[in-house]
Amino acid sequence: MFNSFALTLPGDVRFGAGRAAEAADLAGEAAGDQGVLLVTGASDRHAAPLRERLEQAGRSTVTVRAGGEPSVESVQAAVAQARSGGVGAVLGVGGGSALDTAKAVAALVHNGDPLEHLEVVGQGRPLSGPVLPWVAVPTTAGTGSEVTRNAVLTAGRVKVSLRSPAMLARAAVVDPDLLQGLPRTPLVHGGLDALVQLVEPLISCRANPVTDALARQGLAASLRALPRAAHEGTDDPAVRADLALASLLGGVALANAGLGAVHGLAGVAGGMLGAPHGALCAAFLPAVLEADLAALRRAPDPAVQARFAALGPLVTGSEEAGAEPAVAALGELVQALGVPGLAELGLREDDVDELVDGALAASSTKANPLPLTREEMTAAVRASL
Repeated sequence: MFNSFALTLPGDVRFGAGRAAEAADLAGEAAGDQGVLLVTGASDRHAAPLRERLEQAGRSTVTVRAGGEPSVESVQAAVAQARSGGVGAVLGVGGGSALDTAKAVAALVHNGDPLEHLEVVGQGRPLSGPVLPWVAVPTTAGTGSEVTRNAVLTAGRVKVSLRSPAMLARAAVVDPDLLQGLPRTPLVHGGLDALVQLVEPLISCRANPVTDALARQGLAASLRALPRAAHEGTDDPAVRADLALASLLGGVALANAGLGAVHGLAGVAGGMLGAPHGALCAAFLPAVLEADLAALRRAPDPAVQARFAALGPLVTGSEEAGAEPAVAALGELVQALGVPGLAELGLREDDVDELVDGALAASSTKANPLPLTREEMTAAVRASL
């Protein structure tokens, strides 16, 4: 039963093989008579053709390389480049780090310092000035950042969000062919992030009929493609399309239904450890879902029970399966893909209390299907070591 809900959706999504070239024209149009800031990842392979297309059209470009996860300092430096370059739009080409950098820069060129607006470590003020139009071209499949309204930045040992509905991309151009040749590790980590970003919105206390429909479709695509991609790579166009679709739909679902304690823990652990986000999400997923089921037995809730029961057929393919087989199957998938435990990712027993403190306060955790006690969260972390 849904009494009311709200949706914030991207205005222009273009999905399909070979469509990446459209992004240059979109960014050029958005920039008006000014230049375009091109934010790329460590590799320039997919950005170079777009830069060339912009320059052939007489458009000036300024390039920023986001070699790692964006930090407050790296975004401040990129904002300074954008201001001095007189740009009117931003084009982000890369994985989640490049897209979050592009999104943050677009938000901050006319809105001051990031610390004025960041959650937790900053003043949390809403954006008051205009946000530059920006166009997203994901070259990995995982974060869904091309269709979300927040950018995750590191501040010391903490990951925090810059967040506003105005930060949605002017256009998201999702070209599955850009996934071809992606190395196995970022492919699997990204795919696992997308998988968790489909599971958590399905069981979220903020779920609604639209996010349910998108997450179900995305979960089916993820489960079809991720095991194949891990073993065969991305030579098959159908695998590339499924991975890209799962990431895209997960981004829309999480932007509207929220996530849960898995991401609450993974976000804090990422700031503490610097480990890959997708690996952390996957490492936490089985134990957190088990903790959710324990909380559900402690405090039965028919609506939450129905959501968990629906996971069974979606994950296992069996109409008779319930929540427990679904959780077991997800745990088996994580194990089959070789996801390391938290200890291998760098977590120590001495870190557990700090991690749990941060996760209990995290915005993602607030969308968990049921509140977890500190003891339940701690047990889930220790079970994931």
